[in-house]
Amino acid sequence: MTAWLLGFLLLTSHILGAMSAVMALMSSRTSQGAIAWILCLLTFPYVALPLYWVFGRPRFYGYVSAREERDSTMRRVLMRFRPKLSPWLSRPLGGNPTHLDAIERLAMMPVTTGNRAKLLINGEHTFDALFHAIDAAEDYILIQFFIVRNDELGVRLKQKLMRRAERGVRVCFLYDEIGSRKLPDGYLNDLLESGCEVSAFNSSRGWRHRFQINFRNHRKITVIDGRFGFVGGLNVGNEYLGHSERYGAWRDTHLKLEGPSVMGLQEAFWEDWHWATGEVLSLEWQPQISCDECQHVVIVPSGPADRRETASLLVQQAIHSSVSRIWITSPYFVPDQGVQDALKIAALRGVDVRVMIPERPDHLLVFLSAFSFLSEMIRSGVRVFRYQPGFLHQKVMLMDSHTATIGTVNLDNRSFRLNFEITAFVPDHQFASEVEAMLEEDFRHCREISCEELDARPMWRKLVSRAAYLLAPIQ
Repeated sequence: MTAWLLGFLLLTSHILGAMSAVMALMSSRTSQGAIAWILCLLTFPYVALPLYWVFGRPRFYGYVSAREERDSTMRRVLMRFRPKLSPWLSRPLGGNPTHLDAIERLAMMPVTTGNRAKLLINGEHTFDALFHAIDAAEDYILIQFFIVRNDELGVRLKQKLMRRAERGVRVCFLYDEIGSRKLPDGYLNDLLESGCEVSAFNSSRGWRHRFQINFRNHRKITVIDGRFGFVGGLNVGNEYLGHSERYGAWRDTHLKLEGPSVMGLQEAFWEDWHWATGEVLSLEWQPQISCDECQHVVIVPSGPADRRETASLLVQQAIHSSVSRIWITSPYFVPDQGVQDALKIAALRGVDVRVMIPERPDHLLVFLSAFSFLSEMIRSGVRVFRYQPGFLHQKVMLMDSHTATIGTVNLDNRSFRLNFEITAFVPDHQFASEVEAMLEEDFRHCREISCEELDARPMWRKLVSRAAYLLAPIQ
């Protein structure tokens, strides 16, 4: 009986392995990933099957289904909302119009004027502005973070949200259950008892999607009354203020928006909230204009429910469209082959290509992976800098002298294919000059990596880097 049962289990494992191998063949986003999964599933299905069900899914199928189910609801709301943007649909003067055509198609949102984009450098500046906006909220607060901690900064945020909720402001608080896994129930219960609405993103919601724990909602969005929006790299925790013994100074960048672009942030939150709770929020969709020198902005959401690999394509488009300069900062730098090749080609055609990464790692595998391909990039003319004073966490791009982006996208497989992310794309000379000044100051606190330094590493470190790079698809 025991032998019969063992044989049955082995046969079942191989059958399921073969079926999953067919799924991997048809759905994997890269040929390398498909080959790896197929070999593992056919050879060692007992081990590979659970790993594939957790890590091998190329798309967030539940979110895709939910999006299709609510298409009619979304369409009705968007038909009322999108025409209200018409007075502010315009393009910045000069530049390449086809460049912005591509960005708009990736974003599925138009470029609008009538915006004010304010650069927020580091945690103190960001949270001062954010808390001031929360204190002034009159109608609703939409707030979403990947990581929320129950420390001094987290408690300050909780208390401010509770006070607004107790005064009749609707507060919708959305968090990622993996990123905020250490957040205690007491924190959430305090918010609920004060009248806030609270939900985890619930990436594995329902029995059909229970293995989708490898997907994350990495977005950081705050919207106040449909008037003010915040987006960028900062989560909620004392380390983001530089109060961590492990990381020391924390270098990060956020953005405060006013104008029609806030509707783009609101739409992304609105869709995430509907997935998490099933509720269609009733919000203000009339853009609020309050600027003298208006800036152009488009919001680009991206994630594993997209038909395209939006985040990777956005980065590649930014690189290909750059004529004189492309500067990129990212805490995690393990881009796919398309982005690596785009950076090398840009450098070879004379573009000033610079990449800024941390000196200190916080995710060791991702940190080690980068050193497996940096020599080739540097030999092609890409300049790579390591930030010295503390941990670098900002996600910023600067293209030529006219465009900058700030958002949540890291240059790695997780941000490109597994995370829900969001980016503010700002084609504005004045804003780009502010970002340029900010990055020039950052470069003064960096040291440049040379091929000689990388080649001088001991063989064991080179082997470890190559081994880590093999795991890049699931890091």
